[in-house]
Amino acid sequence: MRKTIPLTTAQALVKFLNQQYISVDGVETPFVEGVFNIFGHGNVLGLGHALEENPGHLKVIQGKNEQGMAHSAIAYSKQKLRRQIFAVTASAGPGSANMVTAAATAHANNIPVLFLPADTFATRQPDPVLQQLEHESSIALTTNDAFKAVSRYWDRIQRPEQLMSALIRAFEVLTNPATAGPVTICLPQDTEGEAYEFDESFFEKRVHYLDRVLPVERAIDEALESLKTSKYPVMIVGGGAKYSEAGPIIEKISRKYGIPLVETHAGKSTVPNSFSNNLGGTGILGTSAANKAIDQADLIIGIGTRYTDFTTSSKTAFNFDSTKFININVSRVQAYKFDALQLVGDAKATLELLELQLVDYQTSFGEELVEWQKEWHIERERLHHIKFNKKSFSPEIQNHFTQEVMNEYAEALNTSFTQTDALITLNDHVLDDSIVVASAGSLPGDLQRLWQTDTINSYHLEYGYSCMGYEVAGALGAKLAAKNQDVYAILGDGSFLMLHTELVTALQYHQKINVMLFDNAGYGCINNLQMSNGGGSFNCELRDSNQAIMQIDYAKIAEGYGCKVYRIHNREELQAALIDAKKQEVSTLFDIKVLPKTMTDGYGGWWNVGISEVSNSSSVIAASKERQEKLRSAWQY
Repeated sequence: MRKTIPLTTAQALVKFLNQQYISVDGVETPFVEGVFNIFGHGNVLGLGHALEENPGHLKVIQGKNEQGMAHSAIAYSKQKLRRQIFAVTASAGPGSANMVTAAATAHANNIPVLFLPADTFATRQPDPVLQQLEHESSIALTTNDAFKAVSRYWDRIQRPEQLMSALIRAFEVLTNPATAGPVTICLPQDTEGEAYEFDESFFEKRVHYLDRVLPVERAIDEALESLKTSKYPVMIVGGGAKYSEAGPIIEKISRKYGIPLVETHAGKSTVPNSFSNNLGGTGILGTSAANKAIDQADLIIGIGTRYTDFTTSSKTAFNFDSTKFININVSRVQAYKFDALQLVGDAKATLELLELQLVDYQTSFGEELVEWQKEWHIERERLHHIKFNKKSFSPEIQNHFTQEVMNEYAEALNTSFTQTDALITLNDHVLDDSIVVASAGSLPGDLQRLWQTDTINSYHLEYGYSCMGYEVAGALGAKLAAKNQDVYAILGDGSFLMLHTELVTALQYHQKINVMLFDNAGYGCINNLQMSNGGGSFNCELRDSNQAIMQIDYAKIAEGYGCKVYRIHNREELQAALIDAKKQEVSTLFDIKVLPKTMTDGYGGWWNVGISEVSNSSSVIAASKERQEKLRSAWQY
């Protein structure tokens, strides 16, 4: 006769989470680290009570903003290479709705997170309960249906016994490298507290194995043949390569056969920057060295990449008439892109197999790689030493702001600091194993091109969704995952204004993070986009109703929270602050005033953006025509 145990739905959920383990290469660890929460009606009396009564090993962390805490959970999982997760729970209605953006962020980046949004009553007795939507088309439709489009698996627990099959399905998705992403289990608040006789076997220890799957022999043979006939192959290192820990075998193959590598945002810090054949970021935000290699390539080896438009320059980066593709990916969907030869399997295991069988081969790349690297190092040094001049100054983003406007910014912000100088100075003065976290604006491009590190998994960019407001929350998640490393959130004033409240959570739980706030008084990245495509500077500068540049003391905000703060206007102040910050035990905020238009500009690559085909502006029409012409050479699918 089966043994049962009486538990509420919420209690059963917590007990189950404590028993989930993951095994990678023989190393077994608990899969669920804890639960981020903001309690409200709908989850405080059910799941909240279960966590209060018996959390087991789960760490229970109080968030300050539902989207923010979910971003922290995403960053934790990302930094842990998708091998450990946090769950997140919020109240019914707006609390849960606030997590939809974060779920989309997790989905775009293939990051496993367990969303546990509270829901309305399964019995419907008090309908419409506080914060409940009412739809004429269906009484069953709630806020949480919005999660369907942004979840890899979605379910709603109407009865306690449904929890068992739902969680089995959920954890298959969460622990499967090919489908990893957000899972949403909606919890009607009455069901959370409802009791049921659960089978004891449901709570036995479960180990989820991340087996390193290999491609079929036929695909391996075809890949070897393609490689042997290629003269100029280039490896694109994506996020899948990092999650697979394929860096050492990529480096070995590159060195042995002379195959250069370039990086996506997600793939950066898979291989050390100092490795001679690492040409840096590729695509729209790439280095000149990487993009020159891509221009010459006759074979692209995509390793765990989704080929986003920033990597492919909106599918214009490659010579599609002559370039072939080999895609190594655990996802068959991703492996199919660009009509590639598909090696569906784990990146590390697949590359190790290829390396064993590839003999008597060398690329035709010669001293070009060295020369391209040398050219880029010279360019990086130039960007480090750009000086502002009030009489005559030509910023990196040219022909947008006049000298008069640049002087206006210099006076309003009391600075002559350029963004590239500030970022390279930061790179030069932090410990090499420091983790940098960024997501949106112009800084991801500067980081992709300029940031150098030889520490594996120390470059943490959320660029699958490029979600403004991820940075501070992401830094907290990264710190929770890597307690012995310094963590720096790199963000602009626009992102800080969007969302920064998990800075309070970092202070509350004594998790020191460093917030590097680059203030150029506006949404500089989008301002560049509109002006580079024929438009004027419209609604992207932070000016008041009198058109005066706003002067915001961000340091005072953080000081009020309890941070150690620094006000930075030049390189010397930044260097001194970085030294002092290392001595601090609390989180810090650097209010760095930088000039607009001083970020890096393009080094090859093109971005397809929608431009008006009807306009009174001749410059907009010209930009639209240029776009149509460029599309003629783009891959169409």
